[in-house]
Amino acid sequence: MGRHYPELPVVGVGAVVLSGDQVLLVQRGREPSKGIWSIPGGGVELGESLVQACAREVAEETSLDVEVGPVVEVIERILHDSQGRVEYHYVLVDFLCYALPLEPTAGDDAAAALWTGLEGLDGFKLTPDTHRVILKAARLAQGEGISSDFGGDVC
Repeated sequence: MGRHYPELPVVGVGAVVLSGDQVLLVQRGREPSKGIWSIPGGGVELGESLVQACAREVAEETSLDVEVGPVVEVIERILHDSQGRVEYHYVLVDFLCYALPLEPTAGDDAAAALWTGLEGLDGFKLTPDTHRVILKAARLAQGEGISSDFGGDVC
């Protein structure tokens, strides 16, 4: 089953990767949303858990290892073509993740990857819901007393 004009919704994951007051962003290299900035993420492979998919996608898109934390939000994204047919349909599970503040290297379907401060998000053209989900994850990290220092086991 393909992602373009799918027969069923595609399950995907996203990673709000924090390190201190920095968040990891990737610039999409493929449609949908080519050229737009987002959090790392992608489709879940058959037999792979959501947490495994999240860690794999971050590694593929940025070459960074992450500690995958709690779910931040579940988002459904349905995009229609000009004839009203469903062109893309994703069910996305976004996780709060942590990583060491190492320099990311863009790979896989990411055109670029970088760290930016939470206060600098307005300077990026972000995919829908990304800004809100990042701020929600940052509040979750602060509210639960979760450390933003990478130190646990990598999933």
